Amino acid sequence: MNGLDIRELECFLVLAEELHFGRTGDRLYVSQSRVSQLLRSLEGRIGARLVERTSRRVRLTPLGEQFLAGLRPAYDGLHAVVDAARSAARTVEGSLRLGFQGTANDHMMRAVTLFQEQHPGCVVEMVEVPLSDPFGAVRRGEADLAVVLAPVVENDLVVGAVFSRQPQTLAVSARHPLAARSFVGAEELAQCPLIGVREPAPAYWRDAMAPAVTPGGRPIPAGPVAGTLQEGLTLAAADRGAMLLCRPTAEYHGRSALAYVPVSGLPDSELALVWRRDHETARVRAFTEALARTGTTRRG
Repeated sequence: MNGLDIRELECFLVLAEELHFGRTGDRLYVSQSRVSQLLRSLEGRIGARLVERTSRRVRLTPLGEQFLAGLRPAYDGLHAVVDAARSAARTVEGSLRLGFQGTANDHMMRAVTLFQEQHPGCVVEMVEVPLSDPFGAVRRGEADLAVVLAPVVENDLVVGAVFSRQPQTLAVSARHPLAARSFVGAEELAQCPLIGVREPAPAYWRDAMAPAVTPGGRPIPAGPVAGTLQEGLTLAAADRGAMLLCRPTAEYHGRSALAYVPVSGLPDSELALVWRRDHETARVRAFTEALARTGTTRRG
């Protein structure tokens, strides 16, 4: 089976129907010599003659008849699988698995609602994506697409839109010296250990979630690492360090043990819609359109 050419099989199937090299070539839009070449190659792979050809007629050998009986249903089944996959890729039906990190924000949920209204035959299934593995669910096929924190620099993934630009907020213990502040300057993070993100999240993404230096170049102490948002907030509540997150996420996860202090001087947080480059279906395209219609987005 190593190196088997589908064109050889197609040539044999047509020849078995026509029993004529000229008509076979006409149907395949190739020359008679090319038909002979394809047949010889297939017979070479098998190790025996499949077709007997004389000056007066063409017929299958007993092995050729046996090979045809097994090949025809297998070939038809292969075509049926391809046709079914093509139909599924073009149809906005079934289910769409949408990944999200931490919190499904309002913009994202408006897009889900609009998508469901426009495509009632397709159900959106929500899949939570761990903070420490932002791209794994999409890569493993556990989610068709996902909303993750930017930046995203992955060759195998498409960034469909970057949206929901929000100011950064610092989550600290209610007992922390910064808890009573109205805001914190970015340079003050040099005195505040930041809770980081555990692998397998790529290094550039982990650095964006918990930068190692301030905008002015001052080192920021590294705090403990977390695998999920809840784990990170628990560490912050226990006064093990501070955690950077966007304002809507901070508001959603309000608790008495934590204080959320706005940070000035840092780039805003943004969300990105991503999917596998080799898995862009009609369902994926329909959701990206719904997301675009529910608020201002920009391409990544």
